[in-house]
Amino acid sequence: MDDDSRAVRWQQRTELPLALASLAFLASYAVRVLAPGLHDVWQDLSLAVLLAAWALFAIDYAVCWRLSGQRLRFVRTHKQDTLVLLLPLLRPLRIVKVYEAMQRRHGKPRLALHARVIAYSGLATVLLGFAGALAVYQQERGAPGASMKTFGDALWWTCETLTTVGYGDITPVTGPGRLIAVGMMAIGLALLGSVTGTFASWLLQVFSREDDERPPGS
Repeated sequence: MDDDSRAVRWQQRTELPLALASLAFLASYAVRVLAPGLHDVWQDLSLAVLLAAWALFAIDYAVCWRLSGQRLRFVRTHKQDTLVLLLPLLRPLRIVKVYEAMQRRHGKPRLALHARVIAYSGLATVLLGFAGALAVYQQERGAPGASMKTFGDALWWTCETLTTVGYGDITPVTGPGRLIAVGMMAIGLALLGSVTGTFASWLLQVFSREDDERPPGS
């Protein structure tokens, strides 16, 4: 059996475990951020889950790298997997990747291309938005001069940032918080651009189809 077949089989077998690891990571991270007053046992357990999830991603990355036979080229051709491994807040994207694989498992995807792009973008926005809100709230709470007092403020700021509205009523004041804000701005622009571009393309196709079906001279 060649490496490509082995790599495909490995990815199929690890899709669900890695998706569950992504959910466990996000849940454990939320516990550590939103419930800092929990007993030390629960805090240690959530930390163990975080580390275990990262270990699973690292093992998967190493195996896929080994089976690809691409050496350093693997890093360039698998940018999303590399970012997911290096940046913890991007790990929920694994759930989107698994959802897409499940759609394709039955052959032709159930949703049309435009619907898939909008659905994946929406799911990615919710997951990354929640993770980003947790991260920025962890950095901002208790900081001198911080306007982000509660997690609700963090969620509101995330919605402002991802939609590129930016009222300015809540802004990060710490260095790490502002760094997270830059990443959230870039994600918001990318997701908003993909959704609006896809929707515009769908409208053009609909209008073009209507023109083609319209009788001559009407």
